[in-house]
Amino acid sequence: MLDERTLIQRVLAGDPAAERTFYDAHVDRVYRLAYRLCGDEHLAQDCTQEAFLRAFDRLATFRGESALSTWLHAITVSVTMNAIRRVSRHRTREIELDEALERSDDVAPAEPDLKTRLHRAIAALPELYRTVFVMHDVEGYTHEEIGRMLDLATGTSKARLSRARAKLREALAVFAGEVGR
Repeated sequence: MLDERTLIQRVLAGDPAAERTFYDAHVDRVYRLAYRLCGDEHLAQDCTQEAFLRAFDRLATFRGESALSTWLHAITVSVTMNAIRRVSRHRTREIELDEALERSDDVAPAEPDLKTRLHRAIAALPELYRTVFVMHDVEGYTHEEIGRMLDLATGTSKARLSRARAKLREALAVFAGEVGR
């Protein structure tokens, strides 16, 4: 396995094998992060590809002040958040139609399990809170790393995580009461 610096130099020199090594070393974690942020398999795949295209395009600007993976994940977060915004504008009409159909349906829907409710609760979090929650509690980044990637103060990251957790507790409180019966 090549060290990061040598790998970067070879990629910048146009070595296809080095590009593949770079991609293979990071693709699983990049995809997982994109998927956890957007919750859609196809969108996460698109975001993963876009993140790597952007990374290869900007690799010469990598200064080595953070780990290569941290730099790549910051690109992934940016690409994914932009994609979420773009897609959400197009889905607004679809959601309104779905809500109208649900309201007109006399049959009560079956109760989803905790995993489904948790997924929905996370997806319903405001973007600022969801991003920090996923990066910290799901992906395991420290608040310092999140701060560097999102250009936030460490305290802001901590505050957003706290608010995200509070909103999730609130969203899942009804379910907890149902389980306790």
